[in-house]
Amino acid sequence: MARIKGAVNAHKKRRKIMKLAKGYYGSKSKQYRAASEQVRRSLRYAYIGRKLRKRDFRTLWISRINAAARMNGMSYSTFINGLKKQNIEVNRKMLADLAVNDAAAFAKIVELAKKA
Repeated sequence: MARIKGAVNAHKKRRKIMKLAKGYYGSKSKQYRAASEQVRRSLRYAYIGRKLRKRDFRTLWISRINAAARMNGMSYSTFINGLKKQNIEVNRKMLADLAVNDAAAFAKIVELAKKA
């Protein structure tokens, strides 16, 4: 049986890591060991970041809705409570979009929430 050498696969593996490490600062983009550690860390941060992005956007939407609701004389919590009592099901993303881009429509929704 012929002897199998691992050079080709090892080079492929290293090339893949070095390609991912392109643009990193200093030795992290030049040396395999440093690049490998940084790529592993970066991929972990990217995974965590995909989960955090959802939380961050929800926080942003709530802030925008709160600001717009207060401009119409209502707090965020009473506004959301009023919408629930009126059985108006609009998600926070759409409410925030209305608050930023269509203040008149948002004001009408606030009036509906005030009735509750």
